[in-house]
Amino acid sequence: MRCIDEVPVADLKGKRVLVRAGLDLSLDKQGDAIDELRLQRAPQTLKYLSDAGARVIVLSHIGRDTTNTNAPVARTLQKYLNIFYVPDLFGAPAKDAVAAMKEGEVLLLENLRQHYDLEKANDESFARSLASLGDIYVNDAFSNSHRPHASMIGIPKLLPSYAGFIVRDEVAHLFEALHPPHPALVIIGGAKFETKDPIIRSFLDVYDQVCVVGAIANDVLRVKGFPVGRSKISEHAPDATIANHPHLIAPLDVTVESPDKQARVKKPTEVGADDKIVDMGPDTLAALAPFIAGAKFILWNGPTGLYEDGYDHWTIAVAELITKSNATKVMGGGDTIALLQKSGIRAAGLGFLSTGGGAMLEYLLKGTLPAIEALK
Repeated sequence: MRCIDEVPVADLKGKRVLVRAGLDLSLDKQGDAIDELRLQRAPQTLKYLSDAGARVIVLSHIGRDTTNTNAPVARTLQKYLNIFYVPDLFGAPAKDAVAAMKEGEVLLLENLRQHYDLEKANDESFARSLASLGDIYVNDAFSNSHRPHASMIGIPKLLPSYAGFIVRDEVAHLFEALHPPHPALVIIGGAKFETKDPIIRSFLDVYDQVCVVGAIANDVLRVKGFPVGRSKISEHAPDATIANHPHLIAPLDVTVESPDKQARVKKPTEVGADDKIVDMGPDTLAALAPFIAGAKFILWNGPTGLYEDGYDHWTIAVAELITKSNATKVMGGGDTIALLQKSGIRAAGLGFLSTGGGAMLEYLLKGTLPAIEALK
């Protein structure tokens, strides 16, 4: 995989560089960005190309709704970089705008997923239409690199292709996470244990401690024989060999919510039929603390509780401990990072913040991704 900075700067001047960026944002009801991490990172590659005198054409997607536009992306990105936005993809407005570009300008085109069927199917004609806009292709969308879409794996077959700085840095840090120094700790949350099962099995062979939090911890508690009340559980439960693995850390206590919305901390044996587990508890944090303090490497993906319902206390408490650790740290999952950024946790103390959620986990499971392979 070659990075764009391996191309002589003089060879970039005047070239149309097609950058597939990962600018997918979570939006509030007013249409404003909730988490700007991806847009904060994006200017590194875009500015490098702009400063080199390239004509930079940015492709990206937002959400799953085909009616979404990149207008809020452009509005937010303007805070970090001077860009022009054209609400068209490869029609006359887009082609005219590309033709009129001056050296160093950055142009953002419309949401790729307005053509989602073609994008998802890696349609060859769709990829060719996109590739016709540029002379060079750069993949800087690590967050979407696990998807074999036209803009990810189709265009690299048609143009000289390189990694952007985000993709380069993600691969470097996640490769280290596959071969961590010891002792090593991983904290993994989320829902649907069946989707996390392969990566947890892999982690148990590589990491000294694997701490499960969030909804997947309910599945582990259930297999261990504890009641989980009306808590969220997965369709497929973990094997008993996984749930009882000596490297696996499950919650020692849990925060539960009763039907009247009152929250209290209980031992797993005390969870009632009407209780809903919404987070871990202080005993779990106390058990986790020495592993955080003694680790040389910490990997974290997923909040500890139902943060969307306001249960963010223990996620923040874990983060505060991690900021005091001298370990090398890699953190992923947009939900976790957005929550911690809002809480005021010192970002520098959290280590490398990955822009990928699903892409991060798939890379850690397989050691590569379809769009990474397409650059080779």
